[in-house]
Amino acid sequence: MPNKNIEKLELADYKQWLKDSFFIVLGIFSAAFGLDSFLLPNKFIDGGATGISLLIAEVADVPLYILIMLVNIPFVVLGYNVIGRVFAVKTAFAILGLALVLFTVDFPEITEDKLLVAVFGGFFLGAGIGLSVRGGSVLDGTEVLAIYLSRKLGTTIGDIIILINVLVFLAAAYLLSIETALYSMLTYLAASKTLDFVIEGIEEYTGVTIISDKNEEIRAMITEKLERGLTVYKAKGGYGRQGERNEYDVIFTVITRLEIRRLNIEITKIDPKAFVVMSKINDTRGGMIKKRAI
Repeated sequence: MPNKNIEKLELADYKQWLKDSFFIVLGIFSAAFGLDSFLLPNKFIDGGATGISLLIAEVADVPLYILIMLVNIPFVVLGYNVIGRVFAVKTAFAILGLALVLFTVDFPEITEDKLLVAVFGGFFLGAGIGLSVRGGSVLDGTEVLAIYLSRKLGTTIGDIIILINVLVFLAAAYLLSIETALYSMLTYLAASKTLDFVIEGIEEYTGVTIISDKNEEIRAMITEKLERGLTVYKAKGGYGRQGERNEYDVIFTVITRLEIRRLNIEITKIDPKAFVVMSKINDTRGGMIKKRAI
């Protein structure tokens, strides 16, 4: 039995390695296509480490594949210290792979329309970065730096990323042109939204808290009609100046955003006055949740 368990673990590790490698390789080619076919020929940049590399490539006339490696070296080292060895090794191979593809593969220039360049360049670049993240690595080390600085400075990761990108786009406005900087901001928005979509998928999860006098009927509806798991816990509430308190059951469940409308309709049928609070959840593990296919 122990030998069979070990074989199962090794097989699972092997499948996970293949899955991660597939995502990273696909991410590399998507990012390289976005850079070489859209952004680089039209002198557009993105945010973060990739934006810094593109900006230096335009100003100093240094090949992008060299800059991609050089700019990201500090982030790989930082990732080793902040996140771990496996992440750093995967990231190093992903960045080297991106540099190699940019050096060896000649992607055709697709369009010179500035709006199309900004949107689709950002789309393919964001998709590439998102796929690499799903494979356990990154093609842009900005978030690693943001995690490190947020711990040191006590700020949020989002604030650090915004600050870094503001500096990058200000430099682009000064060294290139204001118009290029504005289009590059559009590229960054397209890339960031695509990255979020690739990582979170269309079935982004929503946590739903329901307070109702008819909690038993709502509980039955969620478990039987929606076929979702839930948690029921005791709570006390208060309202008004007197702070009146009463005990009641609170229902908590997690659904995909595609199921929100159906849940709202069913709750309204049972109790139109039910108090419902919804909040975004990035991911879940276990339970009766419809998982993503990938």
